[in-house]
Amino acid sequence: MSIHHRRDFLRQMLGIGCSSLTLAPILSTITNLNVLNAIVSNSKTFNNTGEYKALVCIMLAGGNDSFNMLVPQDAERNLHPHYLQARGSMALKQDEIIDLNGYDNANHNGYEFGLHHKLSHIQSMFNSNNFGSNVSFIANVGTLTEKIENVNDYAIRSKPLGLFSHADQNEHWQTSIPQSRTDLGWAGRMIDIASSSNLNPYSHISLNGNNIFQRGNLLKEIAINPNDDFGSGYIWGTNNTLPYYTKRIETINSLMGETYSNILQKSYANTVSKANDYSYDFRNALSNVNPSLDLSGFTDLNSGISKQLKLVAKTIASKGGLNFNGQPLLNQTFYVNQSGYDTHDDMLPRHSSLMNDLDEALGAFNTALVSIEMQNKVTTFTTSDFARNLQSNGDGTDHGWGGHMLVMGGGIKGGQIFGSYPNLTTNNLDIGGGRFIPTTSCDEYFADLALWFTDDGSGANNNASLSYQNLKDILPNIRTFIPETLNQVSNDHRLGLFA
Repeated sequence: MSIHHRRDFLRQMLGIGCSSLTLAPILSTITNLNVLNAIVSNSKTFNNTGEYKALVCIMLAGGNDSFNMLVPQDAERNLHPHYLQARGSMALKQDEIIDLNGYDNANHNGYEFGLHHKLSHIQSMFNSNNFGSNVSFIANVGTLTEKIENVNDYAIRSKPLGLFSHADQNEHWQTSIPQSRTDLGWAGRMIDIASSSNLNPYSHISLNGNNIFQRGNLLKEIAINPNDDFGSGYIWGTNNTLPYYTKRIETINSLMGETYSNILQKSYANTVSKANDYSYDFRNALSNVNPSLDLSGFTDLNSGISKQLKLVAKTIASKGGLNFNGQPLLNQTFYVNQSGYDTHDDMLPRHSSLMNDLDEALGAFNTALVSIEMQNKVTTFTTSDFARNLQSNGDGTDHGWGGHMLVMGGGIKGGQIFGSYPNLTTNNLDIGGGRFIPTTSCDEYFADLALWFTDDGSGANNNASLSYQNLKDILPNIRTFIPETLNQVSNDHRLGLFA
């Protein structure tokens, strides 16, 4: 919890400077305390088989126009009339769609589906399911505080704070507490609980600076610079050789030797010092990657997301060098960011370029994971602020809500479209302009990821190691979307992303 939040909490609890207590300001504090209680009561690491697992979160920052990523077709595999009517000048042409095969199209309003033509690697993984890793999509998923069945419900139900706001919605995808603002992320809470007996500072690696997604009470992200020598593994700010930065590092190192009387100053100094130490250890580990690692797919790629995923692959291939206090690194999350999705103008060419970069990077990343036989141990998934509305604003699209996400990994049930793809023209989910109420909450999406990530292999249902109470500590709103069954999460109430 930040100093600011702690002070506010104490003032409110003691009645200093305020006349009354409200729920919203202390919600994140209660959540934090619940997580700490769960950590104290948890006597084992969930994933205790010694097998490594990783989640790679890719934030498509700005709001991905995902209705031009996963596109409805008719039975003859032509662009569906509903899509053409709804999208107008923002519709792709028929030759800009590539086919998807083999999926169950139940619960998708009778649509067939295709992909944006720049997603050829994704198409191969979706269609074949023998390309090393599997790919599926989750349709119409978004942030929700409670179920909203239709537009009439929308008028009376609670809604995410700052709906349609970039800053708020981006944060909500990272925290999964959209009714409030909190300084802890759901991956941070999950690692705190799942790895409480094996705290490894390399459990959270960010390729995009600081974020909330990985921030926990016990562990926080280590931010690595993917642009340094194309991913040599320096922690942000520790490698610049310009005189100003060199002097700054010398000053920081000098400060480390000072004795501070103030506990907060000591804590800050210790954090900076550890970051410096971790940087050198991390670089040493990257110099001893698995020799089988195949990075050839990245050779001609120079996009930001390709640089980030290349360093993720190198980190996974060097995980054996990231042990801490003699304990192996068992659970690891990565945070990757691809910016540029705020396509209010020039949408079609800009989005096409983004889809191309995403596809090339994921194709190369999959090749790298397969080369070191780690594809079954790594699940990659996308998030985004929101989808964009269907109607054109003239040259682009504006902020929407429910959209479609991609998930990739050897353990995924590949070639599927989970959730419910909305009818694009006659729909009681459309709150105006082609903004759809999500039919799947991000909590349901994240629950499947968390249950896979923490599974220790001891149960037939892939959920034996994570109790319902633990899941509530990670995803506080989950009780709204998934009922408790014998202190576990019933398979009947899960998306079923994993085989």
